[in-house]
Amino acid sequence: MNTMHRADSTGNLFGNLEQSHFRKAQPLAASMRPRNFDEFHGQQHFCGEGKLLRRMLQAERLSSLIFYGPPGTGKTTLAHLIARHTRSHFTALNAAAIHIKEVRESLVEAHERLATDGQHTILFLDELHRFSRAQQDVLLPDVENGIVTLIGATTQNPFFSIVSPLVSRSQIFQFKPLTPSEIRELLEQAIQDPVRGLGNYQVQISKEALDFLSDVCDGDARQALNALEIGVLSSKEESVLFDLETAQESLQKKAIQYDATGDTHYDVTSAFIKSMRGSDPDAAIYWLARMLEAGEEPRFIARRLVICASEDIGNADPMALVVATAAAQATEFIGLPECQLSLAQAVTYLATAPKSNASTMAILDARHDVLESRVQEVPKHLKDSHYPGAPVLGNGQGYQYPHDSENGWVDQNYLGIDRQYYHPVDRGHESIIRDRLEDLRSEQSPRSDSK
Repeated sequence: MNTMHRADSTGNLFGNLEQSHFRKAQPLAASMRPRNFDEFHGQQHFCGEGKLLRRMLQAERLSSLIFYGPPGTGKTTLAHLIARHTRSHFTALNAAAIHIKEVRESLVEAHERLATDGQHTILFLDELHRFSRAQQDVLLPDVENGIVTLIGATTQNPFFSIVSPLVSRSQIFQFKPLTPSEIRELLEQAIQDPVRGLGNYQVQISKEALDFLSDVCDGDARQALNALEIGVLSSKEESVLFDLETAQESLQKKAIQYDATGDTHYDVTSAFIKSMRGSDPDAAIYWLARMLEAGEEPRFIARRLVICASEDIGNADPMALVVATAAAQATEFIGLPECQLSLAQAVTYLATAPKSNASTMAILDARHDVLESRVQEVPKHLKDSHYPGAPVLGNGQGYQYPHDSENGWVDQNYLGIDRQYYHPVDRGHESIIRDRLEDLRSEQSPRSDSK
């Protein structure tokens, strides 16, 4: 009896020691993971009291979920909490590191677990967008039959990166970056907690250091906690003074969340173009910097500038296309880092230039007529007359050469119908063009609109 007691005590001793070792090896971001919903930071717009996710859990009607948002916002943590709350078996896989074979095996195990033990399985698939469409389709039968509850995590827009049958069977929750106040609260808890955090260290953290980490980590709780841990554990002093300089030295150059093939790429590009179109040089230059820091191909940026010069500025400032084209050529000629100067010059020029999309609308309207209306025949007096048989056909007869006129213009029908595509605006150089066109059109004779 005593022997059994000693063995049991020894077992507990070794078990506690192992747990202590595991806890010691855990990074702060892992050890500070919330143990329940009340400790969970952020995402209160769907997991707060009375919000949709809480309601689904309370009603025990949890469908498959897709967690969409940037890193460090709690996607994995919340999946763990849901599994704990529902008393489900939790299987975690990373789509970037496995093949479909491992997924099939997990689905078979989930089926057997449900059949033998009656325990449901939550299958957490991180980076779900890394699976091909064919691989994603493998999940559909067991998701639809309720064998597993899928929780897929992705940093990419699920409407672009995940097959529509899987999207339609899932509730999508968009995660937002944590606010600076939420990051700050989490850091303060980590400093004070003696079991899971750094409470056993004598940490004196300055307000400036807290503000810096709360703000510069862009809502990424993991990055903020990692920086705090590095700053504290790297100190040789018994009492740790964690000031602004320590915070700055403990934080690596932040990784810009930007995937050249994902929706962030398109969102930032959209903001960049719309800022130039909206004549905001400060916003435009910020988005330019964001793209450059994230490693965007500078030739892609240069192409967008050339397009913007014609699409949004046009003849309101004809020099815009010259500047944009020159910036594109300079980008090809000198490359990074120097081409950022040429791109910045072009961006600020285009953003502050007067705007007109009159030429853009003109070609769109004309192409619409070409495709949707009867094709307009070339008027006979405009047809080619540089061959012997042209006079017999009447081609070219009656054409008036504008340069023979004193002012270089004659009243002549060039289209055959009464249709105006180009409507210059009263901005920049295009206002001069508009006045000129109004004068010319006032002298025109009425056109026939018959086709």
